[in-house]
Amino acid sequence: MVRGRLRIYLGAAPGVGKTYAMLEEGQRLASAGADVVVGFVEPHGRRPTAALAEGLEIISRRPMEYRGASFTEMDLDGVLARQPQVTLVDELAHTNVPGSRHAKRWQDVEEVLDAGIDVVTTLNVQHLESLGDVVRQITGVPQRETLPDEVARRADQIELVDLPPELLRRRMLHGEIYPSDRIEAALTHYFRVGNLTALRELALLWLADRVEEGLQRYRAEHGITTPWETRERIMVALTGGPEGETLIRRSTRISARVPGSELLALHVVPSDGLTHGDPATLAAQRALVESLGGSYHQTTGDDIPEALLQFAEAENVTQIVLGASRRGRLSTFLRGGVGHRTIRRSGPIDVLVITHEHAAGSTSPLRLPHPSRATGPRRFWTAMLLAAITLPGLTALLVLLGEHVDLSLALVLYLLAVVVVALVGGLVPALVAALAAGLLADYYFTPPMHSLRVQHLADVIALVVYVVTAVIVGMAAGAAARSTYQAVRASAEARALSRLATAMMHGQDLPTLLEQVREDFGLEAVSLLERDTGHAAEPRWYIVASTGEDPPERPYDADVDSPVGDDLTLAARGRPLSSDDQRVLGACAAQLGMAYSHGRLAAHDAETGLRAEAEHTRASLLLTASRDLRGPLRTADEALDGLGVGTDTRESRNLATARSSVRRAVQLLSDLDELSRLHAGALDLYLRPVDLDELLTAVLDDLGPGGHTIQCSLPELLPDVIADAAVLTRVLTALAAEAQRHSPPDRPARLTGKTRAGQVEIYMTDGTNDEVQGAEHDTHPSRTPDSLTLRMCRDLTETMGGTLETAAVVPGFAVTLTLPAAASRRPITPAAPSPAEGQ
Repeated sequence: MVRGRLRIYLGAAPGVGKTYAMLEEGQRLASAGADVVVGFVEPHGRRPTAALAEGLEIISRRPMEYRGASFTEMDLDGVLARQPQVTLVDELAHTNVPGSRHAKRWQDVEEVLDAGIDVVTTLNVQHLESLGDVVRQITGVPQRETLPDEVARRADQIELVDLPPELLRRRMLHGEIYPSDRIEAALTHYFRVGNLTALRELALLWLADRVEEGLQRYRAEHGITTPWETRERIMVALTGGPEGETLIRRSTRISARVPGSELLALHVVPSDGLTHGDPATLAAQRALVESLGGSYHQTTGDDIPEALLQFAEAENVTQIVLGASRRGRLSTFLRGGVGHRTIRRSGPIDVLVITHEHAAGSTSPLRLPHPSRATGPRRFWTAMLLAAITLPGLTALLVLLGEHVDLSLALVLYLLAVVVVALVGGLVPALVAALAAGLLADYYFTPPMHSLRVQHLADVIALVVYVVTAVIVGMAAGAAARSTYQAVRASAEARALSRLATAMMHGQDLPTLLEQVREDFGLEAVSLLERDTGHAAEPRWYIVASTGEDPPERPYDADVDSPVGDDLTLAARGRPLSSDDQRVLGACAAQLGMAYSHGRLAAHDAETGLRAEAEHTRASLLLTASRDLRGPLRTADEALDGLGVGTDTRESRNLATARSSVRRAVQLLSDLDELSRLHAGALDLYLRPVDLDELLTAVLDDLGPGGHTIQCSLPELLPDVIADAAVLTRVLTALAAEAQRHSPPDRPARLTGKTRAGQVEIYMTDGTNDEVQGAEHDTHPSRTPDSLTLRMCRDLTETMGGTLETAAVVPGFAVTLTLPAAASRRPITPAAPSPAEGQ
């Protein structure tokens, strides 16, 4: 039987419209003549979604009993018995009630597909098993219902149902997703803008990877090896040399110019397993690539251009970045550089050759090569001494043998001596020994004897061939010795770094890791030091962790130190280390620095989690208290209104004070709700030029009759401000009410304004300090609000792009509200410098 086809509507979060899209597809298929049934749909009380299911045949759900409660699940047997062409099944990752045939709904769907029935279903990206830990880090909510990624990967079609976070939150506010009692908690927790944006990105990236897999599968099935430039993939080839960092940064800049491009780094390892690059340098370059958003890869091959191009074709690379050759001109002429051979074979792939300071010819002086790093200076001079002793001794022996020795025998014995010297000291001693042996053979064994002149042409040819052969044999022997040394050295370095990395993975503490480093390098004491940045004049260091006797307390007290960063270094006391040992110690120091940073981050995350949990608890308690208090306060307000006005003056004052206090408490609860909505990101703003003259009229109306006088004084030429009119009215009304509450009966509150540096400054005072009401207002601001109302006003003002400051030197109430000014200026009719009585 042919297996049914699976179509998934994928969403980033609940409420984006997956079920609606599934039902729309079902209606479309039904109108086209397909036999469509609804196996399971959960509209979650959304009327438009439920209405869309009308007209489709619905398979009745199967009732289930579990622990005394009643549930319903999809009737799998009913769907299989009905045998439709298409079945609509909602919530693919759902966990079935215990006692069902399968534990998960996706297993029910698999059985339906095996029966040859097509399935259209829905899925949220947070339910994919591979993304569970990422989603928990983003939202703080663990996902108990998960779906193996392989199930979704096998789908014949996946369609993304997308909705911008702002629109999704607006739907939430309008009650289109959750009931009203869950809206506030959802907006402040799971449905924050950052959470929704991150989930949306996860869904897009996961779906993009599935599209890429499909493209690669299609190319492989059809034998397509030429790259398709669906998006730029830039590959940088790394040799492990010092030029790698330059190439990586240059490739990153090239990639940054092309949106959606991908950066890959490739290092080709010879098939014998002996890397030509410096392991520590490659590790640093790998970290650099990954920190810049690229990916690091290794492949094996003796023909480097062929290995590069095979990888490029497999990964659909469009550009290859190579460094200019570090080899000399003669070597490049004899064999051809990697860049030249790669360009010849690249076909449609672009190859960029980047010059760098380490390229051949970048240093002009011609100098003799240094002693081989593989053999080291000690073996170099040992080989030179061996040549100085062996060649004269061998010559003396051959001279004593006299007529029994001819030129051919002498050259063979000299060649053996050259090979021994090459094995001990490498190439340079072998070259010196070969030339010296050629001169000795010419002087003692080539007619005319005891002269550097050569009488016969055959002898000239023999000497030349000997010197060339000796040089070639010496080079081969030196290369073999160098490779052997490098292999042993690389193996030791790899073991040391691997042991350290393994210990870090097992959670070993810093002293244990330092002890391992001390043992590996045979040191007396090792300490990890951190600088106290609070003492810039004289840096102070303190020991983070140490091991051994008398560990160094400062970097300059150590025999060797390896900086990890500006403020962290690894200091050691003991034997002197070679340059290679110091390089490996630097790699170990970098790993120790990462272990230390990881430990600090883990501790900080734990502390931040505790603080966030405490803040969440505090916010929840405040919101609960505000909801619980609103009803009693409203009842108290109505009861006080029902008491009327007493005949006793004292009683009337007490009654008025009680009414004022209750209404202020109600206003404080309203401010608390406003702050909660603002911090939850549920406040929609419409910023535009606002006429302050018209706005003040609305403010005075909102204040209502009674209370103290407010004097408004604005200059004739005052630009509009850029703000949300409703929000700014709310802020000014709250500030005016606070000013009225603080102002004495004989000193009315005042509102003044002025323009300064493209901004409009509005001053609200209680009238107790006339100098603050003047033109300059040069007070020392305090950005710490001293009441909930001021906190709300400040947050609302900053949301509109302005600032709100309180004057700390004023004993009463004084605030400065600053907002951006609109571009055009306008003449205004003054509100009247005289008091606005009754407001």
